[in-house]
Amino acid sequence: MSMTEEAIFTTIEDLVAMAPRATGTPGGERAAHYVEDRFAAAGLDTEVLEVPSFSWRADSCAVEVGGEAVACSPILHSALPAHDWTGAAEHDLRAHVVDIGADRVRRHDVRGAIVLFDLTFDMTVAHSLPLTLYLHDPDRRVLRKEVLSSRNPYVTSLARTMKDAAAAGAVGVIGVLRDYPDSRNYHNEYYRRTLFPLPGAWVTRAEGARLRELLRREPAARLALTVTRTEVVSRTVIGVLPGRTRDAVMIQSHHDSIGPGAVEDASGTAEVIALAEHYGAAAAAGIEREKTLLFVTFDTHFTGYQAHRAFATRHVLAADAPWNIVLNATVEHIGLRAVEGRDGGFASTGETEPRGIFVNVSPAFTWRIGRAVRRHGLHGTSLMGAGLLELFAGGIPTDASFTFVSGVPTVSLISGPLYLYDDADTIDRIDRAQLVPVARFFADVVDDAERRDGRRLGVLPAGLRRLLPRGRW
Repeated sequence: MSMTEEAIFTTIEDLVAMAPRATGTPGGERAAHYVEDRFAAAGLDTEVLEVPSFSWRADSCAVEVGGEAVACSPILHSALPAHDWTGAAEHDLRAHVVDIGADRVRRHDVRGAIVLFDLTFDMTVAHSLPLTLYLHDPDRRVLRKEVLSSRNPYVTSLARTMKDAAAAGAVGVIGVLRDYPDSRNYHNEYYRRTLFPLPGAWVTRAEGARLRELLRREPAARLALTVTRTEVVSRTVIGVLPGRTRDAVMIQSHHDSIGPGAVEDASGTAEVIALAEHYGAAAAAGIEREKTLLFVTFDTHFTGYQAHRAFATRHVLAADAPWNIVLNATVEHIGLRAVEGRDGGFASTGETEPRGIFVNVSPAFTWRIGRAVRRHGLHGTSLMGAGLLELFAGGIPTDASFTFVSGVPTVSLISGPLYLYDDADTIDRIDRAQLVPVARFFADVVDDAERRDGRRLGVLPAGLRRLLPRGRW
């Protein structure tokens, strides 16, 4: 009964009720215990990988021009002097403002200034087409102009602007959420390697227009931000269903969230739990497998990916790693597509958000995966060739990136709905009709890998893959 719509959706409801599930918070700890209990009940051997991470909090945030306040919210993880900095800091700046709009910082003199910029979402659905090996779009829902031009909230100008502004001598940044609905609840990620040393604040598109009007009369502003950052313990849950060999297939998502986190990523965690229960029940019925199954839900997705790096170091790259992980299957974001509504909020279209499945597996396996996408009705889903991306430290924009760049053949499902980093990521955003098809699709992928030689699942043979440089993060 684990792979039913009702069961999977109930798990999502349970996880959303614990939100926010941020690293180092009571909700995050409850989510980790919940997953561990579900894995144990499914008959898995469980362990919790505890890795130091960080909790960032803004105690106050303000923007003023000429004594008039402009409503704002903090840019998460800003005002950090170093990646490992902890403590409390109060920033209260009064400086002239250089408005660069959507331009590059380097074209302006921003020394001693607060940079006002338009946050741009730089990746559309159409940008994924060059990587597309196969697209299952029977109703042509993806190949419409308004869908192809829609933008995801992950690939943005934030990291570039923050880095360039700091290097050019700016003292702070204010970002206008130009491509976003009327919400200040944009919870940006900690972008792995990019430090945000300047204090920063978000304003909505309407508030940005008002701010610019105020700046015409008074070209200076006050930006105040008080932050606290503490070291915390992250908890990544690992469930093991032993096979007859060290070869292992890993099924992964992440259980942490900043807001409600229904689609990001209670949906993926619920799929991992459903698959764990499915295979646990099979093992209890006496079905033995050649390959070990690892079920993992990560922490630190929003705080720097420390757990992901530790897992890859210990369980993939180490000479004494307990398993030989021959395939990673990662599940993220089973959600409905949304657009900006007439009221300025997030209006659901009732359609599946276009999805991509990054693959760096053999051509034959890729072909079989494409057939499984069609067989299970994963409409709006493309297979994207990622073979070359594993050679770069940036990897792929999914939770699987660190095992991926460590040399593990990967099948990673991802989508980028507009509300992904917002408090609007609520339970009603779940694409309920796709919960079971996605679970059955991944069960097919796992079962396919079980029948194959693990050394030949990747684009390159395992012997050659081991010669490539790894762990460059």
